[in-house]
Amino acid sequence: MRQPGSWPVRVGVGFVRACVVAVVSMLVPAVWAAAVALGIRWGAANPWSWVLPVVLVCVGTLGLSRPVCRTVRFLVARWTGTVVPAGYRQAGPVTQLSTGYWWNGFGYERSRRDALMDQKWRVRWKDPANWRDLRFLAVAPFTAGVVASLPPAGLAAAAVGLGRPGAVARVIGVLGLAVAVAGAPYAWRCIEPVTVRFLRASHAMALADRVAELTAQRAGTTIAQAAEIRRIERDLHDGAQARLVALGLALATAEKLMETDPDRARELMRAARSGAATSLTELRELVRGISPPVLSDRGLVEAVRAFALDSPLEVAVTADVRLRLEPPIESALYFGIVELVTNTVKHAGATRAQIAITREGARLVVDVEDDGRGGATVRAGGGLAGLRQRLAVFDGTLEIAGPAGGPTRARIVVPCESL
Repeated sequence: MRQPGSWPVRVGVGFVRACVVAVVSMLVPAVWAAAVALGIRWGAANPWSWVLPVVLVCVGTLGLSRPVCRTVRFLVARWTGTVVPAGYRQAGPVTQLSTGYWWNGFGYERSRRDALMDQKWRVRWKDPANWRDLRFLAVAPFTAGVVASLPPAGLAAAAVGLGRPGAVARVIGVLGLAVAVAGAPYAWRCIEPVTVRFLRASHAMALADRVAELTAQRAGTTIAQAAEIRRIERDLHDGAQARLVALGLALATAEKLMETDPDRARELMRAARSGAATSLTELRELVRGISPPVLSDRGLVEAVRAFALDSPLEVAVTADVRLRLEPPIESALYFGIVELVTNTVKHAGATRAQIAITREGARLVVDVEDDGRGGATVRAGGGLAGLRQRLAVFDGTLEIAGPAGGPTRARIVVPCESL
């Protein structure tokens, strides 16, 4: 049931929103009108009377396209809950080659600044989202802009008509007031279908962007896997392999000394046994670093609890014990949690941490919070950026809130239809 006073509130809120939509939609046409007025004022005899207005129209339209469309997307999401992704293409990394030139994905430049500038304009020029923005700027004023202008125009007509004598003026004023009051709650709503229709990427464009995103994720995953394989090889070479070689030499020496110096042989055998035990411990640690046995046997929750018991922090874990996911997802989440807690120990100076693993519909949400000094940020090339990249393979996200002074809150969200 509609509460008393709800209609005046709806009228007031709708009128304000209609005015906002009208202003945002008509901003670029206002630039066009100003350019035309400038050309008319200069006169036809002036050779610059048409050049500068054209330049003003082009520069103003291109410069306002993204800010206006971002504002429209924000308003639609805020007022209606409909999220229209921007879909702007992101520039790739700029790298310096051994020749000294900089490669930006399109060509070679002598300096990093030139490479970034060239990349910026090439990406923007070839980005289909820019052409969607320009199309929206051409359509919105004549659709959403016109409709949203009716309430303020009706109020203006009411103010003029009711302020003048005469029956005709009063009739116009009353009609204008009726249009303003009756249309205010609904006039702004046309911005939603127009935005969805003209700013949302087509299926083919969305599919192409998704393919590009997955290609980048695959490349990142390949690099991460190669780095992990090199780490395992290095750990084996420097640790267990070296100890096993020393063990073999000790056993060979003990075999030769068995007849001539039994005491020395027994000492070498004891050292070999100690080396074998140390090698076995290192191999177990290495295997645990690849995939902890408790993670494979008992799942994510128990693995996190086992890790919490060994952590130098006081870690509290709350979770749904019934959770079981696919092994790759469980592995990514486990090592993500381990990395977050390890960063807390190294950098935050915290004494306590809380880990919460919950289900929200078809999503798995992991919250990690500590009482440290805060200041955590995601930097390009850093550990948190790498973690975000690894989670992106499963369409997962990582959000960090670490204000100075703490606390630091990290949230991992991974869609899991099997939950």
